[in-house]
Amino acid sequence: MWQKLANWNTLRNQMLAGFIAVMIIVLVCAGAITYNSVSTLLNTKAETQMKQIASQANGRLEAIITQIDTLTLQAVNDVYLQQLFLSSVQGKTLNFSERQSLLKIANHIQAYSGVSNVELYTTDFARMFPLDEQKLTDLIEPNWIEQADKEKGRLVWIGNDPKNPDTVLAIRRINLIDRWFSNGGYLMVRINRSYFDFQSKLPDTGQRELMLLADSSARPIVSEGGALADISGLMHTDSQQVTLEQKRYILVKQLSEQTGWTLMILYPVSDVTDGISVLRWAIIVSGAIGLVLFIILSFLLSSMITRPILRLMRAMRNTRQGVLTPNLTQSYTTELNDLNMTYNQMVDNMNRLIKLVYEKEMIQSRTELQALQAQIDPHFLYNTLEALYWSLQEKEEEELADLVVAMSDLFRYVIGNPNKDVWVNLSEELEHIKRYLSIMSVRFGSRLVWEIDSEDMYSYVNIPKLLIQPLVENAILHGLEGKIGVGLITIRVEPSPLEPSSELRITVRDDGPGMNEQTLLAVQESMERGSAPSAKGKGMAISNVQRRLQLYYPSLPETYRGLTITSCPGQGTSVSFDIPI
Repeated sequence: MWQKLANWNTLRNQMLAGFIAVMIIVLVCAGAITYNSVSTLLNTKAETQMKQIASQANGRLEAIITQIDTLTLQAVNDVYLQQLFLSSVQGKTLNFSERQSLLKIANHIQAYSGVSNVELYTTDFARMFPLDEQKLTDLIEPNWIEQADKEKGRLVWIGNDPKNPDTVLAIRRINLIDRWFSNGGYLMVRINRSYFDFQSKLPDTGQRELMLLADSSARPIVSEGGALADISGLMHTDSQQVTLEQKRYILVKQLSEQTGWTLMILYPVSDVTDGISVLRWAIIVSGAIGLVLFIILSFLLSSMITRPILRLMRAMRNTRQGVLTPNLTQSYTTELNDLNMTYNQMVDNMNRLIKLVYEKEMIQSRTELQALQAQIDPHFLYNTLEALYWSLQEKEEEELADLVVAMSDLFRYVIGNPNKDVWVNLSEELEHIKRYLSIMSVRFGSRLVWEIDSEDMYSYVNIPKLLIQPLVENAILHGLEGKIGVGLITIRVEPSPLEPSSELRITVRDDGPGMNEQTLLAVQESMERGSAPSAKGKGMAISNVQRRLQLYYPSLPETYRGLTITSCPGQGTSVSFDIPI
């Protein structure tokens, strides 16, 4: 062992000498090439700074675009506007008063943004607002209208108005909500070009950089200086440095995905290279001082660190061989003392954990043995029910015998095979509901009437086991028990109105006493917290189903995940949820 430590000490000295030699070579080489590379480094730093400025400018641009997009989206979804355009699509002629009332919507957009004008057009491109007869096709090219139709309601940024260079155009299609989001017309806004000139609002870098903003057709929206003459060349160049009016600039470009516009920042190269001589001497002096200090400190630190580490290594080797003994030696440095103290604490913790794990395993073994002894074999229950069934058959008690069969099938479905998956077919879940309702008919008799409406094509849709049955149980306990006379329980499986091609809606409805608005609101709020209030103490069923839906179907949108409860006093209660097909 001591011979190995001596060999390691010799190897350490050789490695230290080699490391110092390598570091000397690295520092000398770095000092030799710094002068030639400092210009590139400064350019890179300036480019990084410009990218940050461009990113901030692009963020400011995106904020403006998002603001206009939000306001126009609110406008096209306005109830009154939707009704007018729906009437227009249905062939109704709108009078002057109805069209003039759209002024309120236009004023709302103009009040909270840089929009100077709002125009509304029908599907045949006739202007609905303002009140004149100008056509949409007279203002913009047809391909922009096609682009708006292709985007299906998203805002399309056209760019500079070809007939008014001081304004910028944007258009979006009006989707009619009550007509399956079909085309109902178009909304076009005009924004002053000066609204996008926000350079004065960006951080001051102390330099005179130029900011350019051009649309997808290389037409300038915001520009400065002589760059206007060659803005198309700037957009299509891949070079990071360009020349404008015999002056070199660093070029940084940002493309907006929302608008297709290009934001460009031009930074003078001459501002980067100022002070290079001072920086050269600073690097040379710093490198020389650093080299001397590194050589001296390397030897000092080597002797102060390696000796305590050797002692700690010996203690660790003993630990590796199974002897968990602490290292009681002290070091001159606080860091190594902390390391040594941490090792000693680790040894103490390991000894304590070994004893603790041993005790836990003993307790767990006894607990598992008791659990195995307390297990109930489901086959004993099935055999008992089968014997009862044959006994009732011999006594010609057909109704009770059928009830025993239903109970046996219900227990098999609920208990089932512990290794079976928790997912079942929709047909299996509905068959279980029928068995449950048959058993409940024994209690309620003719007062309980039920209907199950589901097409055969949905039979093989997968669904978590026991997802519908708690809702049916709730409908019976809170709907049928609180009603005098016959009660109807309806279970309906149908395509979801939200996504008819990819989702199903399952609804459990009763015609019981229902709930008032205050009680319904309390149930919904408590359900989101994890427990729903119930006068009978059985309100956990709804919150249980709610939580399972959120866990089993995380891919559904947050708005449509979970239960939807509707209820009116005297008209019953309806609980529904959507699942993907």
